Amino acid sequence: MSTSGWTAAESPRMDGKTVVITGANSGIGLETTRHLARLGARVVMACRNVDAATAARSDIRATVPDAHVDIVQLDLGDLTSVRKAADEMLRSHPRIDVLVNNAGVMAGRRELTADGFEMDFGTSFLGHFALTGLVLEPMLAADAARVVTVGSNAHRAGVVDLDDLGMDRTFSTSRAYSRAKFAQLVFAVELQRRLVASGHTTPISLAAHPGATHSGVMRDSGRLLQWLFTTPSLHWLRRTFIMEGPDGALPSVRAACDPGAIGGQYYGPSGPLQFTGPPVLVVPSPRVFDVELGSRLWDKAEELTGVTYAFSR
Repeated sequence: MSTSGWTAAESPRMDGKTVVITGANSGIGLETTRHLARLGARVVMACRNVDAATAARSDIRATVPDAHVDIVQLDLGDLTSVRKAADEMLRSHPRIDVLVNNAGVMAGRRELTADGFEMDFGTSFLGHFALTGLVLEPMLAADAARVVTVGSNAHRAGVVDLDDLGMDRTFSTSRAYSRAKFAQLVFAVELQRRLVASGHTTPISLAAHPGATHSGVMRDSGRLLQWLFTTPSLHWLRRTFIMEGPDGALPSVRAACDPGAIGGQYYGPSGPLQFTGPPVLVVPSPRVFDVELGSRLWDKAEELTGVTYAFSR
């Protein structure tokens, strides 16, 4: 992997800024937290497993001794938990500068969230939709806030059928994951569209994807990748085509703090197939810009979550 290009060293200091990162206890989320804590941000790790988050915070403080890191319990697959976590964040942090919607799942079989939604869609999309709406007001109050949606190149295969959100008969692991990631990017675009239409210049909505990064989701995504990760003789292949967490987090970090970023942009690795390399602006599937789909998906998300955004009230 090429080491030339944008690095976290080019980021401005983030002292005095509050950043919320979902799924911050492992993988991309953990390394995004470490990068932003090193830049001086106060990071709120919003995680389902508090014990894992506590261990992750200790790991961060071992490498960033002056890190300011808080923990909030958040289960994106349970809207009651989402509301409780949002309330806790609002009490503790009257201003939120950056929200990184990073957490994601890849269910190996069809499962439902606590609210009865298909697990991938309910967690990665609906959970983040609800959280973003619930903490939007302190972001509207910030000088230059950002919502960063962490997607995946898998979104290119995603299809949202609003008449089959439960995937009762059509479920497959890859289909559910790509659908959730596609919905996330449609949301990121629609959020920026609605912010602009309502006259808001802050926050802005951006997206990023980590390419082929060694993470829990990638490692558990199929027999082929499990073989790739566990075969000793393929170490050279892993080093060539797969990034480790600190590099894979850089697209999210750049979206979160690059002063030149503007709403609607999408960051990903610069290398072949966007697998590896320093973060650059990349182009998502043109289908994520479908205005009608964006509007219909937004309306459905409001209906399912009961969350209405502050700018549209």
